[in-house]
Amino acid sequence: MSSINTNSSAMTALQSLAATNKALSTTQSRISTGFRVGQASDNAAYWSIATTMRSDNKALSSVQDSLGLGASKVDTAYTGMNKAIETVNEIKTKIVSAVGATANDKAKIQTEITALQSQLKAYADAATFSGSNYLSVDSTSATVAGTADNAKVVSAFNRSAAGVASVSTIDISVDSVKLYEAYATATNVQDGILDGRRLGTSGLRDNTAVAATGGTVAATDGYAVSSLTVVGFNDAQLGQMLTAVEGALKEMTDAATTLGATKQRIDLQKEFTTSLMDSIDRGVGQLVDADMNKESARLSALQVQQQLGIQALSIANSNSQNILSLFR
Repeated sequence: MSSINTNSSAMTALQSLAATNKALSTTQSRISTGFRVGQASDNAAYWSIATTMRSDNKALSSVQDSLGLGASKVDTAYTGMNKAIETVNEIKTKIVSAVGATANDKAKIQTEITALQSQLKAYADAATFSGSNYLSVDSTSATVAGTADNAKVVSAFNRSAAGVASVSTIDISVDSVKLYEAYATATNVQDGILDGRRLGTSGLRDNTAVAATGGTVAATDGYAVSSLTVVGFNDAQLGQMLTAVEGALKEMTDAATTLGATKQRIDLQKEFTTSLMDSIDRGVGQLVDADMNKESARLSALQVQQQLGIQALSIANSNSQNILSLFR
């Protein structure tokens, strides 16, 4: 039946064309943006996951920056520590040279030792990166006066299965690596490796150690590498000084080992963070990225369907025009 009020063929053709246009619009959007899921209405679950993971990746980028900064700080401290070890070894050789030397020779040797002591302080003070110095510290304002706060390097951004975010850090015990402590009333143990007074009998920093008096040997004789002098001291006391210097060298070697291991750990974590960020990017891409080959093929097909739909609608509309010929 032909009707001028209802054109079923045109309605069917129009619905088909509208569906084709909608699909074509979706495909064109995917091609222009590169995303299969560009907004929540496309796929709420995938969009939510992708948005959260993108946010986490930005946090990981900050972690990577923090690791790079931390690595630079530790590397600076390690470089200063190595130079300090070399210099303390030089002081050690000067003390050995002073054994059995005359008073006049000891005075000359002390001139060299004093220069080396000044150089040690210069190394420690210069080992600063971005305002952080692990070798020459001032613990006056620390929680426990005289005890340096641990340095922290942000190493990871974590998210639990329950969605709770947290941050992990690599802690550096500054107290175990510091060479100088500026806190005025720090004890021998709280002082640094070089300015802490050591017992001549053990070479360890000890609060019972007192400044040695030249020419008189006592069990409580103490020596600090940063201030020891060979002038006026006998050979027995020079032997105590060697013990103190050996004790300092051992602690410095341990500190350098700690800094080196920390630097390696930071480097490994930085490499892992880079790989993790790439992995997250790939995972998000699999969820929301459009397959451009598939979308290109679909676009061509939909363009043909659109043209055919327009033709079908034109034919359907022309059927109604044919009714007019019956009234001529």
